[in-house]
Amino acid sequence: MAPVVSGFSKLSKADKIKWLAEHHFGNDATATDTLVTYWNSNEQLQQLHDEFTENTISNYYLPFSVAPNFLINDKRYTLPMTIEESSVVAAASKAAKFWQRRGGFKAEVLSTIKVGQVHFSYHGNPEKLLLFFSKIKSKLMSSASHITKNMEKRGGGVKEIELRDKTAEIENYYQLHCTFETADAMGANFINSCLEQFAKTFVAEAQEYDNFSDSEKKIEIIMSILSNYVPECLVTASVSCFVNELPSTSELSANEYAKKFVRAVNIAEIEPYRAVTHNKGIMNGVDAVVLATGNDFRAIEAGAHAYASRNGKYRSLTHAEIKNDVFSFSIEIPLALGTVGGLTNLHPLVKLALELLGKPNAKKLMEITAVAGLAQNFAAINSLITTGIQQGHMKMHLMNILNQFEATENEKEQLIKYFKTNTVTHSEVVTQIEKLRAS
Repeated sequence: MAPVVSGFSKLSKADKIKWLAEHHFGNDATATDTLVTYWNSNEQLQQLHDEFTENTISNYYLPFSVAPNFLINDKRYTLPMTIEESSVVAAASKAAKFWQRRGGFKAEVLSTIKVGQVHFSYHGNPEKLLLFFSKIKSKLMSSASHITKNMEKRGGGVKEIELRDKTAEIENYYQLHCTFETADAMGANFINSCLEQFAKTFVAEAQEYDNFSDSEKKIEIIMSILSNYVPECLVTASVSCFVNELPSTSELSANEYAKKFVRAVNIAEIEPYRAVTHNKGIMNGVDAVVLATGNDFRAIEAGAHAYASRNGKYRSLTHAEIKNDVFSFSIEIPLALGTVGGLTNLHPLVKLALELLGKPNAKKLMEITAVAGLAQNFAAINSLITTGIQQGHMKMHLMNILNQFEATENEKEQLIKYFKTNTVTHSEVVTQIEKLRAS
């Protein structure tokens, strides 16, 4: 067991690694070498990465890939995707190529409102609290003017503040439920700063309110924080074509394909066990673009899954139907994204990703990201209802297995050729490697 360490954050990066090597890696030089190997040789760039977060000792690399041929609202895009999972980028690219010949993707931002809340306790008459709130609401708004000034110049700001009585759920519990428009910023820091100012003003005004008793003046702020549930920050994306334009094989006609596809989506709309995996596939595409563009994929994940549960049951985020011989497939998803602030101004690859997309504003990035999720879901369902998910996935996973066994370039070449006509399984790859090496 490692000893308790004091002042660890004040150690140099080299000394942090030295401490880890001594107390966690048994002074194994390989561990130290691995950490140092992933340092960037550009000292200025490495320092930039070191300062993104605390106690940085190395860099953890993920592939930065691109998926071309996306036609979105009649404009072509090449999407940046940061993800480690095999077959995701290939699947998205395949879906993009399929739909570009059928009119491409249509996307539209429905709303961009974000939410934050001041949670507080009040012991007193609810009607007196409501009257107090109505009297000081304008003061709450104006108290944050020094914070909202620049945001308002960009078309954003505080939209509304509501008093919500939650005492039916928790005794003496109330909220200031606040909505915001944050323009091209994700807006977390802006929202949280406003909320903390509202809380400060709310408490101060309560102290001066003559209609409150002494006990009623003692409003206790529990916390002030934005919400990552943004059901009013919505974007939709869709594709459609005549049924006879869908894939067909000797086993499955285009009409049968369409019906099977719709049935597969319907299952995800009523069966939570399927819906979770279904939506996970959507997030493969969404998260990859979110991460590449320097946004918070954890917040996006939380908000999307909460939205999938909004009606009391976890359901699919996508929907499919056949109407008048037209197949339609769509997604509706909350995406609180930004193209200014945070890593967008710092990380060189994030800057490059946004440049690749034509320097989109937040709304345009919402549309692009929703399309990535829809494309990924289309590709996944296409595989599931035809060849099965493993055929394509394992062929893409082949290289990972070969690298695991440190295959040479010659071995890779021979095995890739072999598995073009044979099913990829881990055991079969091992068998074929052993055969090659024995000969």
